[in-house]
Amino acid sequence: MQSSSSTADLTQLGPWADMPAAQQPDWRDHAAYHAACQRLASAPPLVTASEIRRLRWSLSRLMTTGALLLQLGDCAESFYECAPRHISQKLRVIDKLGDRLSELTGRSVIRVGRMGGQFAKPRSQETERHGTLIMPSFRGHMINSDIATPVTRKPDPRRMLWAYDASDKVQQAMQTHRQGNGSMATMEGPWSSHEALVIDYESRLIRRDPDTDDLFLTSTHLPWVGERTRRPADAHVSLLSSVINPVGCKIGPTASPDEILRVCEALDPRREPGRLVLIPRMGRDRIQEVLPPIVRCVANAGHPVVWLSDPMHGNTVKSRLGLKTRHLTDVITEALRFRDILEENGQHAAGLHIEVAADDVTECIGGSVENEDELQRHYTSLCDPRLNVDQATELVEAWAKGTATGS
Repeated sequence: MQSSSSTADLTQLGPWADMPAAQQPDWRDHAAYHAACQRLASAPPLVTASEIRRLRWSLSRLMTTGALLLQLGDCAESFYECAPRHISQKLRVIDKLGDRLSELTGRSVIRVGRMGGQFAKPRSQETERHGTLIMPSFRGHMINSDIATPVTRKPDPRRMLWAYDASDKVQQAMQTHRQGNGSMATMEGPWSSHEALVIDYESRLIRRDPDTDDLFLTSTHLPWVGERTRRPADAHVSLLSSVINPVGCKIGPTASPDEILRVCEALDPRREPGRLVLIPRMGRDRIQEVLPPIVRCVANAGHPVVWLSDPMHGNTVKSRLGLKTRHLTDVITEALRFRDILEENGQHAAGLHIEVAADDVTECIGGSVENEDELQRHYTSLCDPRLNVDQATELVEAWAKGTATGS
């Protein structure tokens, strides 16, 4: 990583610095903490303000043009899969699924990868059992190691620098890929996205656009806040409310209309098209009860949000072998119910946010993975189960069957 103090905005530790922040690593007493933060604060931006504005413009046109959005990639990126071969394979999957959705619907498809920074994960439990040992949970390569020992599971702030360097490789490859795709890349991408989870990392990568004086988050094009970190009075929402990036927000099955409206007011106070992406992840059954009043509340308040279905996280179950998995039939059911709810309430169902592996994994049940016994055959996820490409194609095709051909 080369320092670039001329591009750094050293005032980026804003009001969120003193706000509550859930799911943060306990590493501020580590000897390397301050040096890591200082290096990030003077590092070159990973994405540019002009790229961010192009994506916002594309997202702002979704509701008027009927275009679609497909956001996909790994549950948790690996430091060891940021070589050109891995990146190219992931980009081919994004192209394949985006092209298939466009072909079946006759619509333009904006493609956003869960890549170029998806190195930190929130966890429901602080610890996990490995044999007879109980140790800290794996929280993504930005925080600790997936190798299960008490030493390697300790949070290490130097990993933020490794995450930056890995992200830089991915972002450069994505930029080259967009340029190679020609003028349509201005609309379609692929663009980068990740959950803006680690405040120490994200806050040091905020920069000021010298042309407009706007703040923008340079770690990714489309950051999102998770179900566990979306409280308006907390640090994550405060940080994302300060930048011009388009931002996403996950919505779980316990959300109320009032809660989501407060998030919308914090993240989209000026009600700007293309600014806010709401991503329900509720489960195939709960979505029918919980989502309709939220959709009506947001629409009545005048927030022109992009609605995107995450049909995976609410449908996670544990197999008898102890592996987390998802059933493709449940995933498809939630996605289709989401689309029906949006259309019944006069809103545009913009597309899908899904976890997909670039290789032929056997982590979810459905299609070629016929039963739980086959999960062990090729289960490689660092965290949650992903669809393989054939399963993801089946989901995209099911979605497309109910989507009218348009512009």
